[in-house]
Amino acid sequence: MSEITAIRGMNDILPQDTPCWQFLERTVAAVLATYGYGEIRLPVVEKTALFKRSIGEVTDIVEKEMYTFEDRNGDSMTLRPEGTAGCVRAAIQQGMLNTPRRLWYAGPMFRYERPQKGRQRQFHQTGVESFGVATPDADAELILLCARLWRQLGLAHCLQLQLNSIGSAAARNAYRAALVDYLQAHVDALDEDSRRRLHSNPLRILDSKNSAIQAVLDGGPSLEDFLDQDAKADFALLCELLQAGGVAYVINRRLVRGLDYYNKTVFEWVTDRLGAQGTVCAGGRFDGLVEQLGGKATPAVGCAMGMERLVLLLVEQGVITATPTVDVYVVAVGSAAQRVALTATERVREEQPRLRIVQHTGGGSFKSQIKKADRSGARVALIWGDDEVAAHAVTIKSLRDGEGVRSGQRTVPLQDLETTLCAVLAP
Repeated sequence: MSEITAIRGMNDILPQDTPCWQFLERTVAAVLATYGYGEIRLPVVEKTALFKRSIGEVTDIVEKEMYTFEDRNGDSMTLRPEGTAGCVRAAIQQGMLNTPRRLWYAGPMFRYERPQKGRQRQFHQTGVESFGVATPDADAELILLCARLWRQLGLAHCLQLQLNSIGSAAARNAYRAALVDYLQAHVDALDEDSRRRLHSNPLRILDSKNSAIQAVLDGGPSLEDFLDQDAKADFALLCELLQAGGVAYVINRRLVRGLDYYNKTVFEWVTDRLGAQGTVCAGGRFDGLVEQLGGKATPAVGCAMGMERLVLLLVEQGVITATPTVDVYVVAVGSAAQRVALTATERVREEQPRLRIVQHTGGGSFKSQIKKADRSGARVALIWGDDEVAAHAVTIKSLRDGEGVRSGQRTVPLQDLETTLCAVLAP
């Protein structure tokens, strides 16, 4: 029979990689807790209408990238392509928006894109959403939270904050009309993708990576000129608060984000260390989305961070290096030794719960077992044979001399196992 492999763009995360993921997840959860955010766990599948109504029917995500199917009742369902819509849906449905509310969630998202480094079809995000506060201090605190997280992760030096205001819906509509008029006069200079977006979603042309398109845009209208006084005042205050908080930023007037629900503040944290996939965290204000999805008008601001890209950064920057998955490997030759080893090892686990211990199973000679102990990456082997059983003792053998392990091999009474083992493993 032919081998069944993983779906393209949906990758396994292997044991040698999960320590980095666990470090990232622990750090994110700890920082969010210090800002008063509560975790919410959301379904992976939602009604398709949720994303069409929130993200926008003419966005690339809805038009080309969603995994959508009919269930057995004939209802249209979609694997979530992002988390904000589901979080808003849950907050409305569960009656959580009577007072300001801070929520976060994490998990896989799904988009049918061309897989490449830092961009997969199943990818993981942590989302952070704050509801109920309309003033820029909420935006500033969210950005300060991100800045603190980057410092905790050791990544602050390789991330830059880009910031913009896209104003109100009315301002964007007026700007959109002016932009379309301008680009129609330069349509021959547009690439195929920009021509396609010209009448469906022209603001996305601002995000084009084509330098020729950016050159065309240089002579066009600026969104900043269409902002009302309220949006300008909020943006000015946000910049002041970030300066007071010691957060450096760059104003990028072409930053608009790819989801229709944003208004006023939008931001991205970007890096030049990952090639084309430079955005590791992005978000902004979405004051109209709760009402748009059937709830009472509720201001909100949030962001989502790409976990794959942060893991790549952690590895690229050397923040996380490979760590052994095993501290101790237990070798037992003979049935009597297996019985003694099993009992003694459980006692060590009870007293030293942080030790990662693998007990050899399946029998075999001493030579084969010690080879497996070495291949496991363990730092120490505990060895029981007939001699150790008869002497009520255990042999402790260092396998990784010079790697934070006391060298050599010694046989000690069983009652001294835990004390000696800790001494051998001590840096």
